[in-house]
Amino acid sequence: MKKNILIRPNKIDFPLILLTFVCIIFGAVAINSAVKSFDGGSSYVIIQIIASIAGLAAMYIIASVDYQKLGRATKLIYVVCILFLIAVLLIGTGREDTGSKSWIRFGPIGIQPSEFAKIGFIITFSYAVSKVGDELNKPKNILKLLIHAGVFVTLIMLQPDFGTTMVFVVIFAGILFAANISYKYIIGTGISLAAAIPIIWYFLADFQKNRIRVLFDPESDPLNSGYHVMQSKIAIGSGGIFGKGLGQGTQTQLEYLPAKHTDFIYSVIGEELGLIGCLIVAALLFAIVLRCIYIAKISNTKFGSYICIGVACMFLAHTFENIGMCLGIMPVTGIPLPFFSYGGSSIVTNLMAVGLVLGINSRKDEITFD
Repeated sequence: MKKNILIRPNKIDFPLILLTFVCIIFGAVAINSAVKSFDGGSSYVIIQIIASIAGLAAMYIIASVDYQKLGRATKLIYVVCILFLIAVLLIGTGREDTGSKSWIRFGPIGIQPSEFAKIGFIITFSYAVSKVGDELNKPKNILKLLIHAGVFVTLIMLQPDFGTTMVFVVIFAGILFAANISYKYIIGTGISLAAAIPIIWYFLADFQKNRIRVLFDPESDPLNSGYHVMQSKIAIGSGGIFGKGLGQGTQTQLEYLPAKHTDFIYSVIGEELGLIGCLIVAALLFAIVLRCIYIAKISNTKFGSYICIGVACMFLAHTFENIGMCLGIMPVTGIPLPFFSYGGSSIVTNLMAVGLVLGINSRKDEITFD
């Protein structure tokens, strides 16, 4: 039977848009300060601004598309994501010291498929869970969902990219929790993971094992694996409450702090803007997470709610992992801080995710009738 849709006036979620713009601007300012000591450092800021503009365009387009149409295209989205993740294993490039392959390069332009795969996974997995409905806790449905997620996780582990893998796991767990998965599966998973720790440790690469070891004792390898964490903690600690001022950070400007415009941008903020700057950044990002959860609660479909939860979990995982590694309470995984770390693929992905949530919010008052 043909369905008609009565659409009430679309609503724009201005708080989420405002939070997003503030983060983009704040991030560009922080990156500009971090790259001041680089030759041609301004080019990084220009690239970030261009990527932000492209991301805003993508955000607008996605917000304008009925997300239910994305649901009907989940098979295509799933296949495209998997093909890109396979392609990066075959023709991808990465860091020589870790042997990772995370990027596909077209001349000077690099694309990180795992970033965009997060959006694809959120859409396809949310749709799969919504279609299962009240029969979620049947073993056959749990198995199907595990396979759905397992393909993504396996291909990313093969890169290898442990940090991004953990983000997918958090998204997977968050959506299932929102769908009221039985506690017997949660308890069983916890016991299984605990039992699998020795096996997981065995298959980790040496550099990954070293990152975990220095988490507990950075001074054990101060010139190699522990160097990043030690310099990050020095930078944040030296910033005090109000910081040394933009462009005045010793660890940042004298090149002691590694990956300062990407992985450790939070350390730059801590050194130059102090505890106040760190708290503001954390508050902005957690406010975005809470806004996504709020929109999930008022969505008129389970599919829309699960997408919002998935986006919230993505931002939460990135924020927790990045800030944690900068403070020395999480392993160094190379996970960027949303909207603040330099990276075209990252900022575009983040803005696409915001576009999904905005689109769901604008259609929460649609009434479908036969």
